[in-house]
Amino acid sequence: MTFDARALRDAFGSFLTGVTVVTTHNAEGAPIGFTANSFTSVSLDPPLLLVCLAKTSRNYAVLTEAKGFAVNILAEDQKDVSNTFARPVEDRFAAVEWKKGPFGSPVFADVAAWFDCAMHERVDAGDHVILIGRVEGFENSGKTGLGYARGGYFTPTLSEKSLLANADGSLLLGAVAERDGQILMVEDGKGGWTLPFVEKAESEGLEALEDYADVQLGLILRPGLLYSVYEDTKTGRQHVVYRASLSQDDPKTGRFFPIQSLPLDDIKDSAVRDLVKRYAAESTLGNFGVYFGNQEKGRVHAVAAKG
Repeated sequence: MTFDARALRDAFGSFLTGVTVVTTHNAEGAPIGFTANSFTSVSLDPPLLLVCLAKTSRNYAVLTEAKGFAVNILAEDQKDVSNTFARPVEDRFAAVEWKKGPFGSPVFADVAAWFDCAMHERVDAGDHVILIGRVEGFENSGKTGLGYARGGYFTPTLSEKSLLANADGSLLLGAVAERDGQILMVEDGKGGWTLPFVEKAESEGLEALEDYADVQLGLILRPGLLYSVYEDTKTGRQHVVYRASLSQDDPKTGRFFPIQSLPLDDIKDSAVRDLVKRYAAESTLGNFGVYFGNQEKGRVHAVAAKG
C-alpha cells in the first residue's frame, strides 16, 4: 500500500513533541547542528536515547561517521534557536552560547536539558537512519521544554500564564518546588507544614508566585508544568499548583524535605498532604499527571513522561 507522503507527514505531526538541536563536530573539528523533534529516551540501564536523521540531510555523512553527538532540548523561550538550526544559516553557532560536553559534542546554555552521547548503534530505517546514543553526561535545568505539533510551536507555561492573567477573581497559586531531590515546605501557622502558596490578584499571573518566592523565601522559583487544580469546597478557594525548580540559595524561611521522607503527619491540610504523596509516588517513575477536582475527590489526567 502506498500513501500520500504529505498526508502521512501531517498525520505524524499530530503527535505533540519537544524540540531539540542535535550537535557534533565534523572531521575538521567545526561544530555542526540541526533542529530535530524525532527524539526519545530508550533505556536507563544502560542510559540510551535515539534521534532519527533523514538520509537526504546534508549532515548525514558527518553524523553517521561521528563518534558521538549531543541532544539539546530547547526551553520554551528558545524558538529563535530552533529556527536558526532549521535553516541554512552560515554560522548557526554564533547565535547560541555553547561549550563542549563531557564527551566532546557541543552543548547549549539555557536549554531545558542536554545529553552528550557516545555513538552506541546505527540502525537503517527506510529513508532515515536511527542514531542510538549512550549518555556520557547530561544536565537538567528544570526549565519547561519547547513544544511542537502540526507544524507550529507551543509553550505550555506561557500559555498558562496567559490564562491566569485573564482569570476572573482571585485564587491561590502554589508550587511543588523541588531541588536536588527535596521539596521545599513552609510553616502553615498552625504548627505544621504546607506548600508555598500566594494569593493572586485578578490582574496578576504566575509572576505573583515568582515574586513571593523572591521576597518571602529569598529564592528564584522557575515554574514548570501545571500539576494540580482544585477547589476547597469548605472555603470556596481555588488552588492552582505548579511543579517548579528553585535556585541554590539558602531559603529565608521554610525547610527542604527529601521527596521520599516528607512530614506527612505534620501536613494538616488533607489536600496538600494528598498532593505531595502523589508527587512522591509519581517522581519514582518520572510520570506526572495533572489533578482536577476538589480537596476530596477528582481525577488525575496522565501527561507525558519527563524528557
